[in-house]
Amino acid sequence: NLSLSTSQKLQPFLLLSKSVKGLANSKLIMDALNAPGVFVFTELYESPNVVEASTAPEVAPYYKLLEIFLYGTYKDYQENNTQLPALNDNQIKKLKLLSIATLSETQQTLSYDLLQSYLDIPTVRELEDLIIDAFYQGILTGKLDQRQRQLQVMYSMGRDLRPQQLNETMNALAAWSSSTTRLLGALDAKIANLQETVQTNQQANDEYNNQIEQLRRDI
Repeated sequence: NLSLSTSQKLQPFLLLSKSVKGLANSKLIMDALNAPGVFVFTELYESPNVVEASTAPEVAPYYKLLEIFLYGTYKDYQENNTQLPALNDNQIKKLKLLSIATLSETQQTLSYDLLQSYLDIPTVRELEDLIIDAFYQGILTGKLDQRQRQLQVMYSMGRDLRPQQLNETMNALAAWSSSTTRLLGALDAKIANLQETVQTNQQANDEYNNQIEQLRRDI
Protein backbone atom coordinates (compact mmCIF):
# COMPACT_ATOMS: atom_id res chain seq x y z
CA ASN A 1 0.00 0.00 0.00
CA LEU A 2 1.73 3.16 -1.25
CA SER A 3 -0.14 5.55 1.07
CA LEU A 4 0.77 3.52 4.14
CA SER A 5 4.38 3.13 3.00
CA THR A 6 4.89 6.83 2.28
CA SER A 7 3.17 7.78 5.55
CA GLN A 8 5.58 5.58 7.48
CA LYS A 9 8.57 7.06 5.66
CA LEU A 10 7.32 10.57 6.43
CA GLN A 11 7.14 9.91 10.18
CA PRO A 12 10.78 10.88 10.99
CA PHE A 13 10.19 14.28 9.41
CA LEU A 14 6.94 14.75 11.31
CA LEU A 15 8.74 14.00 14.56
CA LEU A 16 11.44 16.52 13.68
CA SER A 17 8.82 19.12 12.81
CA LYS A 18 7.69 19.13 16.43
CA SER A 19 11.04 20.48 17.58
CA VAL A 20 12.40 22.36 14.57
CA LYS A 21 11.85 26.11 14.64
CA GLY A 22 12.13 29.00 12.22
CA LEU A 23 14.53 28.83 9.30
CA ALA A 24 15.44 25.21 10.08
CA ASN A 25 12.06 24.26 8.61
CA SER A 26 13.48 25.07 5.18
CA LYS A 27 15.99 22.24 5.44
CA LEU A 28 13.35 19.96 6.93
CA ILE A 29 11.11 20.53 3.91
CA MET A 30 13.91 19.96 1.41
CA ASP A 31 15.01 16.77 3.18
CA ALA A 32 11.44 15.43 3.09
CA LEU A 33 11.12 16.26 -0.60
CA ASN A 34 14.38 14.42 -1.23
CA ALA A 35 13.49 11.33 0.85
CA PRO A 36 13.04 8.13 -1.21
CA GLY A 37 9.53 6.71 -1.21
CA VAL A 38 7.83 9.79 0.27
CA PHE A 39 5.09 10.98 -2.08
CA VAL A 40 2.40 12.35 0.26
CA PHE A 41 3.13 15.50 2.26
CA THR A 42 -0.15 16.64 3.81
CA GLU A 43 0.83 15.98 7.41
CA LEU A 44 4.09 17.90 7.05
CA TYR A 45 2.33 20.75 5.23
CA GLU A 46 -0.15 21.05 8.10
CA SER A 47 2.41 20.60 10.89
CA PRO A 48 1.99 23.56 13.31
CA ASN A 49 5.67 24.56 13.42
CA VAL A 50 5.98 24.37 9.65
CA VAL A 51 2.82 26.44 9.16
CA GLU A 52 4.05 29.03 11.67
CA ALA A 53 7.47 29.25 10.02
CA SER A 54 5.90 29.63 6.56
CA THR A 55 5.04 33.25 7.32
CA ALA A 56 8.74 34.12 7.49
CA PRO A 57 10.07 35.47 4.15
CA GLU A 58 13.03 33.08 4.30
CA VAL A 59 10.81 30.01 4.70
CA ALA A 60 7.84 31.02 2.52
CA PRO A 61 9.42 29.87 -0.80
CA TYR A 62 10.11 26.45 0.70
CA TYR A 63 6.55 26.18 1.94
CA LYS A 64 5.29 27.11 -1.53
CA LEU A 65 7.54 24.41 -2.96
CA LEU A 66 6.08 21.91 -0.50
CA GLU A 67 2.63 22.95 -1.71
CA ILE A 68 3.59 22.15 -5.30
CA PHE A 69 4.73 18.68 -4.24
CA LEU A 70 1.43 18.36 -2.39
CA TYR A 71 -0.85 18.82 -5.41
CA GLY A 72 1.07 20.64 -8.12
CA THR A 73 3.11 19.53 -11.11
CA TYR A 74 6.53 19.98 -12.64
CA LYS A 75 4.97 22.50 -15.01
CA ASP A 76 3.82 24.56 -12.00
CA TYR A 77 7.38 24.50 -10.70
CA GLN A 78 8.84 25.58 -14.03
CA GLU A 79 6.44 28.51 -14.26
CA ASN A 80 7.48 29.75 -10.81
CA ASN A 81 11.04 28.51 -10.43
CA THR A 82 12.56 31.97 -10.19
CA GLN A 83 10.73 32.45 -6.87
CA LEU A 84 11.35 28.91 -5.61
CA PRO A 85 14.33 26.95 -4.27
CA ALA A 86 16.33 24.92 -6.77
CA LEU A 87 15.63 21.19 -6.93
CA ASN A 88 18.19 18.43 -7.13
CA ASP A 89 17.86 15.55 -9.60
CA ASN A 90 16.03 13.29 -7.13
CA GLN A 91 13.47 15.97 -6.32
CA ILE A 92 12.92 16.78 -9.99
CA LYS A 93 12.33 13.10 -10.72
CA LYS A 94 9.89 12.80 -7.82
CA LEU A 95 7.90 15.83 -8.96
CA LYS A 96 7.74 14.45 -12.49
CA LEU A 97 6.44 11.13 -11.15
CA LEU A 98 3.75 12.98 -9.21
CA SER A 99 2.93 15.00 -12.31
CA ILE A 100 2.17 11.82 -14.27
CA ALA A 101 -0.24 10.82 -11.50
CA THR A 102 -1.97 14.19 -11.83
CA LEU A 103 -2.26 13.93 -15.61
CA SER A 104 -3.73 10.44 -15.33
CA GLU A 105 -6.56 11.74 -13.12
CA THR A 106 -8.33 13.06 -16.21
CA GLN A 107 -6.84 10.93 -19.00
CA GLN A 108 -6.26 7.19 -19.07
CA THR A 109 -4.32 7.40 -22.30
CA LEU A 110 -1.32 9.73 -22.24
CA SER A 111 0.68 10.24 -25.42
CA TYR A 112 4.45 10.31 -25.33
CA ASP A 113 4.36 13.74 -26.99
CA LEU A 114 2.17 15.15 -24.22
CA LEU A 115 4.31 13.65 -21.47
CA GLN A 116 7.61 14.74 -23.02
CA SER A 117 6.34 18.28 -23.44
CA TYR A 118 4.66 18.52 -20.02
CA LEU A 119 7.60 17.00 -18.16
CA ASP A 120 10.33 18.59 -20.28
CA ILE A 121 11.88 15.22 -21.17
CA PRO A 122 13.92 15.24 -24.41
CA THR A 123 14.06 11.54 -25.29
CA VAL A 124 11.59 8.65 -25.41
CA ARG A 125 14.08 6.41 -23.59
CA GLU A 126 14.25 8.82 -20.65
CA LEU A 127 10.45 9.07 -20.56
CA GLU A 128 9.97 5.30 -20.60
CA ASP A 129 12.54 4.88 -17.82
CA LEU A 130 10.58 7.39 -15.72
CA ILE A 131 7.28 5.59 -16.37
CA ILE A 132 8.82 2.22 -15.50
CA ASP A 133 10.05 3.74 -12.23
CA ALA A 134 6.49 4.98 -11.57
CA PHE A 135 5.27 1.39 -12.04
CA TYR A 136 7.98 0.08 -9.72
CA GLN A 137 7.20 2.60 -6.97
CA GLY A 138 3.46 1.94 -7.11
CA ILE A 139 2.55 5.43 -8.27
CA LEU A 140 0.63 3.99 -11.18
CA THR A 141 -0.05 0.77 -13.03
CA GLY A 142 -0.57 0.43 -16.73
CA LYS A 143 1.30 -0.48 -19.87
CA LEU A 144 3.56 1.17 -22.39
CA ASP A 145 2.41 1.03 -25.99
CA GLN A 146 5.64 1.73 -27.85
CA ARG A 147 4.04 1.28 -31.27
CA GLN A 148 1.34 3.88 -30.57
CA ARG A 149 3.75 5.94 -28.45
CA GLN A 150 1.42 6.21 -25.49
CA LEU A 151 0.91 5.19 -21.87
CA GLN A 152 -2.28 3.34 -20.93
CA VAL A 153 -3.03 4.02 -17.24
CA MET A 154 -5.09 1.53 -15.26
CA TYR A 155 -4.47 2.97 -11.78
CA SER A 156 -2.72 6.00 -10.34
CA MET A 157 -2.13 7.11 -6.77
CA GLY A 158 -4.48 9.74 -5.40
CA ARG A 159 -2.97 13.15 -4.74
CA ASP A 160 -4.14 15.93 -2.47
CA LEU A 161 -6.87 18.15 -3.89
CA ARG A 162 -6.17 21.73 -4.82
CA PRO A 163 -8.36 24.19 -2.84
CA GLN A 164 -10.59 24.81 -5.88
CA GLN A 165 -10.86 21.06 -6.48
CA LEU A 166 -11.97 20.60 -2.88
CA ASN A 167 -14.72 23.20 -3.36
CA GLU A 168 -15.79 21.52 -6.59
CA THR A 169 -15.88 18.14 -4.85
CA MET A 170 -17.94 19.55 -1.97
CA ASN A 171 -20.36 21.17 -4.42
CA ALA A 172 -20.66 17.92 -6.36
CA LEU A 173 -21.35 16.00 -3.16
CA ALA A 174 -23.96 18.56 -2.12
CA ALA A 175 -25.64 18.30 -5.52
CA TRP A 176 -25.54 14.50 -5.31
CA SER A 177 -27.04 14.61 -1.81
CA SER A 178 -29.84 16.93 -2.97
CA SER A 179 -30.52 14.74 -6.00
CA THR A 180 -30.54 11.62 -3.83
CA THR A 181 -32.99 13.26 -1.40
CA ARG A 182 -35.34 14.14 -4.27
CA LEU A 183 -35.03 10.64 -5.70
CA LEU A 184 -35.78 9.04 -2.33
CA GLY A 185 -38.77 11.36 -1.89
CA ALA A 186 -40.12 10.38 -5.30
CA LEU A 187 -39.49 6.71 -4.51
CA ASP A 188 -41.33 7.01 -1.19
CA ALA A 189 -44.28 8.64 -2.98
CA LYS A 190 -44.39 5.82 -5.53
CA ILE A 191 -44.24 3.20 -2.80
CA ALA A 192 -47.08 4.93 -0.91
CA ASN A 193 -49.12 5.14 -4.10
CA LEU A 194 -48.47 1.47 -4.84
CA GLN A 195 -49.46 0.49 -1.31
CA GLU A 196 -52.66 2.53 -1.65
CA THR A 197 -53.42 0.86 -4.99
CA VAL A 198 -52.79 -2.59 -3.52
CA GLN A 199 -55.03 -1.76 -0.56
CA THR A 200 -57.79 -0.46 -2.87
CA ASN A 201 -57.51 -3.54 -5.06
CA GLN A 202 -57.63 -5.76 -2.00
CA GLN A 203 -60.77 -4.02 -0.78
CA ALA A 204 -62.37 -4.38 -4.22
CA ASN A 205 -61.37 -8.03 -4.33
CA ASP A 206 -62.80 -8.63 -0.86
CA GLU A 207 -66.03 -6.92 -1.87
CA TYR A 208 -66.25 -9.01 -5.03
CA ASN A 209 -65.68 -12.22 -3.08
CA ASN A 210 -68.37 -11.20 -0.59
CA GLN A 211 -70.83 -10.59 -3.40
CA ILE A 212 -70.06 -14.00 -4.94
CA GLU A 213 -70.50 -15.64 -1.56
CA GLN A 214 -73.80 -13.84 -1.07
CA LEU A 215 -75.03 -15.01 -4.48
CA ARG A 216 -74.11 -18.59 -3.62
CA ARG A 217 -76.07 -18.36 -0.37
CA ASP A 218 -79.06 -16.88 -2.18
CA ILE A 219 -79.06 -19.76 -4.65
